[in-house]
Amino acid sequence: MPRDFFHGRHAGLLVPLFSIPSRTSWGIGEIPDLPRLARWMSDAGFSFVQLLPINEMAEGQNSPYSAMSAMAIDPIFIAPSDMPDVVALGGEALLDEQDRARLEQARCAPAVDYATVRALKNRVFRAAFEHFRAHEWDVHGARAHRLRIFMDRARWWLDDYALFRALHAREHGRAWQEWDAPLREHRPEALARGRQELADDILFYSYLQWVASLQWKEACDEADIGIFGDFPFMVSGDSADVWARQHDFRVDASVGAPPDAFSETGQDWGFPAYRWKVIAAGGFRWLAARARRSADLYDGYRVDHLVGFFRTYVREPDGSAAFVPAVEEEQMLQGERVLDVLGATGARIIAEDLGVIPAFVRETLARLEIPGYKVFRWEREWEVEGKPFKDPLEYPSSSVATSGTHDTETLAQWWDEAPLDERHAAAAIACMEPPGCAPEAPFNDATRDSILQVLYASGSDLVIVPIHDVFGWRDRVNTPALISDKNWTWRLPWPVEDLARDAQATERAGFMRKLAAAYGR
Repeated sequence: MPRDFFHGRHAGLLVPLFSIPSRTSWGIGEIPDLPRLARWMSDAGFSFVQLLPINEMAEGQNSPYSAMSAMAIDPIFIAPSDMPDVVALGGEALLDEQDRARLEQARCAPAVDYATVRALKNRVFRAAFEHFRAHEWDVHGARAHRLRIFMDRARWWLDDYALFRALHAREHGRAWQEWDAPLREHRPEALARGRQELADDILFYSYLQWVASLQWKEACDEADIGIFGDFPFMVSGDSADVWARQHDFRVDASVGAPPDAFSETGQDWGFPAYRWKVIAAGGFRWLAARARRSADLYDGYRVDHLVGFFRTYVREPDGSAAFVPAVEEEQMLQGERVLDVLGATGARIIAEDLGVIPAFVRETLARLEIPGYKVFRWEREWEVEGKPFKDPLEYPSSSVATSGTHDTETLAQWWDEAPLDERHAAAAIACMEPPGCAPEAPFNDATRDSILQVLYASGSDLVIVPIHDVFGWRDRVNTPALISDKNWTWRLPWPVEDLARDAQATERAGFMRKLAAAYGR
């Protein structure tokens, strides 16, 4: 771990990996692009980067929260240009003229074109694997030996994942619930037969995870910052994890959120529901395995939808819905046990505790000294006349001060759409010192920097700023409840290495570095 994130004050940058492509990457941010980002971040005084999940996304999905594996790195983040087997085959010369043109279009596109990028990479990955098998695996070469070591050490999650991916491909993407009964029911004799019949494909998917692991370790070693990940609340029902652990899940029910101020009908996320009693009786083994995997990959991680681990809002097939467990005492006990499991790995964890949260959840976080979120725009004295904003100086040290998350509108959009009285209330806290801001004026650089300054000055030991708010950009990573091809496709307006050269980016780095120095981060 580059720094001790359990002590002292630190500043982090929130940006998805897919959003930071370089000139050499294939239209999407890739694992080796992290050190390139880290160089600018170090200049800007940031201690760590907060990523969104990098788990393998379900086929046809753009959302990193809809994963077909809670353990596997999505191969879309592998850099072909850094693969020895691709280099040995001539690199991009592997592609025909039409595909090279498609690659160039993906590189120049204003947003991530997942379908094109995935299709091009899959073709190259297959060719690279055939080269590896012929020149390493079949002749028992040194790299084949290293792959065998990786497969043996990762067997605890890799075996189920690689078999699932091979079966899923053979079934042309059909969900496992539609497979023939022996495989659908995960019967040992069917699994053994599948491993024999699909040995080559299983090796292929294992090879990709090995390559991803090597690139990830090299990137983390080179980046002089901490790497924080994201621990999603759920995985897709059509995932290796649910297929292999059907006793832990209810595929006939789904999880979501109850009706609130943002949705009269609540939300249905379509993910299978946990069988909490079964999971508890089994010692929370799958969650412990996920925590172990996260600790292997990251210096720390954000626990998504924390309240769901205390009480899950389950929607039944008949349309009814309720919290599970139903009794508050059981909810408290369950949440604390889950947090104990997650914390046992030694990684730094922070908790996304936004929305309608029972008081006992935040009391638990405070007692365990696990930082929850303080989103500036929502931290107000809601019961006091005028609803004044809370002074960030009074945020508890065990908290994360931030201007927003990947799901919220950007700082610029919030300011311009906020009622005037809300802007006056915000200015009363954020604009007391230079550069100051005018509540009547549209969002501008002075308003941006005033809010950033008050966040850095806050009592929170951790501050995390979305990259959009560092620059004052208006584009969003994700708009919740909106079905759109634009969600999860945002990328930097220039290649990530240009952060070191672009005048705006260097100015921003200088400003953020001064804030970090002034407020001890």
